[in-house]
Amino acid sequence: RTLPELWLEPIDTLVPFFQKLFEEHRTERHLETTIGEIVSRLIFLEQVGLGYLTLDRQTRTLSGGENQRVNLTSVLGSRLTNTTVVLDEPTIGLHPRDTWRLTNTARNLRDRGCSVIVVEHDQDVIRAADHVIDLGPQSGEAGGEIVYQGEVEGLQHCERSLTGRYLAESAA
Repeated sequence: RTLPELWLEPIDTLVPFFQKLFEEHRTERHLETTIGEIVSRLIFLEQVGLGYLTLDRQTRTLSGGENQRVNLTSVLGSRLTNTTVVLDEPTIGLHPRDTWRLTNTARNLRDRGCSVIVVEHDQDVIRAADHVIDLGPQSGEAGGEIVYQGEVEGLQHCERSLTGRYLAESAA
């Protein structure tokens, strides 16, 4: 297969293709390293919910959330530790069924010693947080105060928090 043909394939189908190629060339040191890195990067893209993308897709056509998740794979690939990662609404463009992949990735980074700060309105992402800081009580000039700081369960009982009320209502 040619590279242009591979670029047209979704990442989900490229992972098994390159994994098979990796196994076939495992004894060839120079290919093992290169193909191993390709497999690793493709798996990272899949882990953050971008398995549907093709490699021929131009960056400028990605949503903000997709772009952030592509950048997140660079952090994963470089195996950084003790780093602060800030994500601003990374679920934009992410299918709701794939949110768990993103939260799993954030947990993996946390477990490697990184601090992951996520600005997000998606309730599944909020519920997955170790610690929440809710700013409000409203937006714009009527906001900017910390109305809650702590575990998610407590946020649901904070009457001043619109986010807390939203979480409490959706849990009921």
